[in-house]
Amino acid sequence: MTTTAKVLNGIEIAAEIKAEVATEVRALKAMGVTPGLAVVLVGHVAASEIYVRSKVKTCAELGLWSEMLTPPETITTDEMLALIAELNARDEVDGILVQLPLPKHVDTRRLLEAVSPEKDVDGFHPINAGRLQSGQSALAPCTPAGIMEILRRSNLPMAGQHAVVLGRSDIVGKPIAMMLLHANATVTVCHSKTVDIGRYTRDADILVAAIGRPGFVMAEMVKPGATLIDVGINRVTDAAEVERFFPGDAERAAQFTRRGSTLVGDIDPAAFELAGAYTPVPGGVGALTIAMLMANTVQAAKARRGPAAAKA
Repeated sequence: MTTTAKVLNGIEIAAEIKAEVATEVRALKAMGVTPGLAVVLVGHVAASEIYVRSKVKTCAELGLWSEMLTPPETITTDEMLALIAELNARDEVDGILVQLPLPKHVDTRRLLEAVSPEKDVDGFHPINAGRLQSGQSALAPCTPAGIMEILRRSNLPMAGQHAVVLGRSDIVGKPIAMMLLHANATVTVCHSKTVDIGRYTRDADILVAAIGRPGFVMAEMVKPGATLIDVGINRVTDAAEVERFFPGDAERAAQFTRRGSTLVGDIDPAAFELAGAYTPVPGGVGALTIAMLMANTVQAAKARRGPAAAKA
């Protein structure tokens, strides 16, 4: 790596945000308000169970109240809708999170739209998407919100910069494009049908890669000095691929030998040598997601409980 490229440490930034959330929670508790998060985990998906446990643990660490509901995989859409309606009605629940993916027989879109927008701490509800688009205060999707915190807290300019977003998902691509636009960046969104993506990425002052393709952005596609935000988390299980992405990296080779896999983002690590700043994988954007979920839960609690709570 070059000595000039700044590593944007998501773990450190997440720790800052969590400390701020804990302070806000203490202030709310002094007023008799404890922000509450309900997490719904359907069935038994190992990766989801690990992630949900991490969310519940973080709630406890920061002083939030949390509840995990674990309906069976056989639950129907109507039964899930009834569960969501019950959580919407419970005053102690400020945030509702439905862990994805859901079983195929469950209508995911209907469920996400059934969550009260005021308790939609994932920021997926169409009303929150509309508020975000129009520049109103909204509960924003956690990963894009985390990206914005990385840029702001690292004092990286956005106004007047050309930001290129690879990916147009409702969870990352579209919302981060909108947030960057509101921060006065000039935004280009590329996707699977874009012709000659490199034409756009080579002009990017800020490049956000969120397409789920390991090492897709190669060094020749990057503008020297650009800020590279790598949202991808791809597990590589082929030894030749590990050597291609991490040539001569003894630590990565040892990790691969030990675990049988290693992680790489959507940006080839060789491209980081050209960057002015970049987020590593792991330890970059992914580290912010749970921190922003906690921040959203506190934001929801303040908004729901009136002006006095909003000042806490």
